[in-house]
Amino acid sequence: MSKDIDKSFTSVFEEFKIYISKRRKKQGFETLSRNFKLHILPYFQDKTLNSITKDDIINWQDKILERNFSNGFNSSLYYAFSSFMNYCILKSYIDENVVLQVDKFPKKPEEHHSDYYTLFELRKFRKHVDGYEYKQYFNFIFFNGTRPSETMALKFSDLKGPYVYIHKNIERRGKRELDTPKNQSSIRYIKLSLLTRFRIFKLKSYYTKKYGSFSEDYFIFGGKKPLSTTTIDRRKEKACKKANMREITQHEFRHSYTTRMIHKRKPIDEVSKDLGHSRVSTTVDVYLHPKKRVPRSTPFLKLNYFETLSRNFKNLIQSIITFFM
Repeated sequence: MSKDIDKSFTSVFEEFKIYISKRRKKQGFETLSRNFKLHILPYFQDKTLNSITKDDIINWQDKILERNFSNGFNSSLYYAFSSFMNYCILKSYIDENVVLQVDKFPKKPEEHHSDYYTLFELRKFRKHVDGYEYKQYFNFIFFNGTRPSETMALKFSDLKGPYVYIHKNIERRGKRELDTPKNQSSIRYIKLSLLTRFRIFKLKSYYTKKYGSFSEDYFIFGGKKPLSTTTIDRRKEKACKKANMREITQHEFRHSYTTRMIHKRKPIDEVSKDLGHSRVSTTVDVYLHPKKRVPRSTPFLKLNYFETLSRNFKNLIQSIITFFM
């Protein structure tokens, strides 16, 4: 039974924030809290819980639909609102979840636009990237498929022989605090090529020279502090302009890795593990869309040609590294 006092929507939302802050990852809590404040609270802040009707929910949905958000974002709002109402039931403030009595947001046709670089395009791009640590940041994601937030969080202490241990994220903005990874499957070891290990070794030498000392607690990409997301984007934009090529997002360097692996016929379940996906179906849905199976900018034969050149070059470099290590 609901309590006699009809609670205000706003006051219970403050309770709800405390409740979910103890049960969600910091990043997930902040996202849910921010979206709720921006897109749910303004429509219901003057209401009490028991006064909310199905018509109110429908009217709210109509207002959200007018803003033309993505299907995924609309679903996240519906889920956040429903979670809040379930909390209200848990606290006996209401008897039923009126949000669930209304259908979810209708889905609109969407084209998922994602881009990637071929190996040839990466080489053209990185020639114009200023700063060795920035070059290696883009190299690392392109050749290992890590998320940008995982890559920025890496420290030299995460190196375990030929492997790197992926077990944390970093806030891409704000206080840049370290956090646990996106999901349990995101905790993984990635085997690094000799060339990547050599590049990281050079970064260690670079920071030793820069700071006059070295610590295993240094960030691999940044040193004493992780690289700034906005600075990475500025350097990326500048490099693309110099190279006279289209710009892709930081996350699309991860797409580039996946596209290369798929065209090299690597089993999709292994690719999924590399990416830290919790389900193979996620990898299939995101990366094996029919329009993404054949590269748009470079024919498959041409891609194979550059991959052959890459292997030959890599073998040469590995021989040199083996000689000096």
